[in-house]
Parts: sequence; C-alpha cells; structure tokens
Amino acid sequence: MRGGFVDRVSAKGQQDDGRSQATGRLVVVLVAGAANLLVGAAKAVVGVISGSAALQAEAAHSVADTVTEVFLFIAARRGARGPDSRHPFGYGRETYLWAFLAALATFVAGAGFSIARGIETLFRGEPPDDTSMWVVYGVLAFAFVVEGGSLARGVREARHTAAALSLPPLDYLEDTTDTPVKAVIFEDTAALIGLVLAAVGVSLRHLTGQTAWDGLASIAIGALLVVTAATLARANLSLLVGQTVRPELQAALRGSLESLPGVVSVPVFVAVVIGPGSLMIAAKVHFESASTATDIERAADEAERRLRALSPGVRYVFLDPTPSVPEQAGPPGRTLATDDEEA
Repeated sequence: MRGGFVDRVSAKGQQDDGRSQATGRLVVVLVAGAANLLVGAAKAVVGVISGSAALQAEAAHSVADTVTEVFLFIAARRGARGPDSRHPFGYGRETYLWAFLAALATFVAGAGFSIARGIETLFRGEPPDDTSMWVVYGVLAFAFVVEGGSLARGVREARHTAAALSLPPLDYLEDTTDTPVKAVIFEDTAALIGLVLAAVGVSLRHLTGQTAWDGLASIAIGALLVVTAATLARANLSLLVGQTVRPELQAALRGSLESLPGVVSVPVFVAVVIGPGSLMIAAKVHFESASTATDIERAADEAERRLRALSPGVRYVFLDPTPSVPEQAGPPGRTLATDDEEA
C-alpha cells in the first residue's frame, strides 16, 4: 500500500449535507435580494424628489446589494453542483469566484456613486426641500425594518449552523467558508449602518439648512461600502486560491491522526477548503514497522470517523501510509524506500 492513497469518503453524507447547506444559502440570498429590491425602489424615488445625496447614495447601495445578491444566487447554485468526471471534487470553489465578483459590484456600483455624489453635493450644493423631509424619514424607517428583517434571517441561519458545529456565532462568521451567508450578513449590517448615517445627514440638513451634511453622509456611506467590499473580496480571494482551515481546527485534525493506534507520526498534513463547508484532507502517516495491511486499513477507517466527528465538513480523506524508518536526506516530500522495497 506504500505510495498509494487510501480514500475514505462518505458519499451519502456529503450529498445530504450539501443539499441542506445549499438550501439554507439560497433562502438567505433570496430574502436579502427581495428586501434590497423593495427598499431600493423606495429610496430611489424619494431620493430624486427630495434631492438628498445621502438617500440617493442609499439607493445606489441597494442597487449594488441587489446586483450582489444576483451574483450570490449564482454562486450558491453553481457551487452546490456535485462531482463529475471533469471536476472530481465538485464545483464548490466556483462559489468564491462569483462571491468575489459580488464584492466588486458593491465597490463599483455602490461606493463609487456614493462618494462621487457626496463630493458633488459638497462643492455644488443642493436646494433644500423641507417639505419632503418627513417622507425621507419614513422611507428610511421603512428600509430599516425591511433590512433588519433580512439581517435577522441571515443571523438565524448562521446561528443554526454555528450550533451544529458547536461554535459561537461570531467565531463561525469569522472562520466560515460559506461566503454567501457571510456576505449577506455583512451587507445587511452595512445597510443598517448606512441607513443610520443617511438619517443623521438628512436630520442635520433639515435642522441647519446646510446641504454639506447630506454630502458628508453620502461620502461616509461610500466609505462604508469600500470597507465592506474590500473585506469580502479579500476573504473570497483567499478561499478561491485554496485556503487552509483555521490553526485550531488544523491542530485538532492532525492530532486526531497522530493519536491513532500504530501511528508514529504525521510528517505531512494538509487540510484545504474545496467549497462552502467542505474540506479535503491529505496526510502522510508513518505507522509502526510491525503494522500489517489490516492494521492500516482499520486505522484508515478510524481516521475518517474521527476527522468527520471533529469537522462535519470533511468530505475527502486521503492517507499515504508509510513504514516508520529513519529518513535520509533527499528531495522534499519523498520518503526513501526500505531495503526490502528496493529489492
């Protein structure tokens, strides 16, 4: 068995978990998309009537979020496809490509317009329209309720998944590879903060008659979108190129292999994200020289059980079993053969 891989995959568990996670992602994305369409239309109409730069920036924010939800919907659908002959590990990483494009949409469509509109208001000003300010307040309040409902749906999904993984919700959001849900929560949180900024800008404009406050609020909303887009883009790019798991989980997974009966050491261990909530593990495992093929087979079965118990996202486990013999200097990543093997 030396030089080969021992593959232990639970196909039924993989399919069931994948369907459940994909369904949860789609629901969260669809709810967020519907909310953005609804409030975006209201913001745009009232923003044009009132001339409020902050409200127009919020309308652009909603447009950007709607485009983002379209990308995230595509990401959730295409990334949930299972393995085929050309893609043996499935299409999970395609999720991160579309989520990365979604972050760029937030940056271009939302941040660019908001900052430009705010600068224009600062330098050119806008005629005050006090008669429509109460309508603006009403739209902002309506948008806050709708966006808050979308955020609550995303948070419930995150809490449910975090509880299944025995993780605090904040730790789950920080480390999760399920970027569609993470993106929705980040964007809905940014939307609520943006609404507060818009409300402050509109209120100060209403009280002082100075449209500069409106412009500053618009610029602040644009800056908020820049931070949100940059954070999500960085996370998705890292996952797209092949990110490992967090150090604590990696140490736990490796330790579970090292504690197997007959295992002397695990000199090479790799845990790579291959899709939302999906991991592939490959390891070179040194067994005691007296270990038989049956011992190694039994250890491989136990390895899969332990690894999946630590992280339900483990989809593939590849072990390269080698006898424990002193290694001589040689090319990295290779184990020199024993005398018997050379013979």
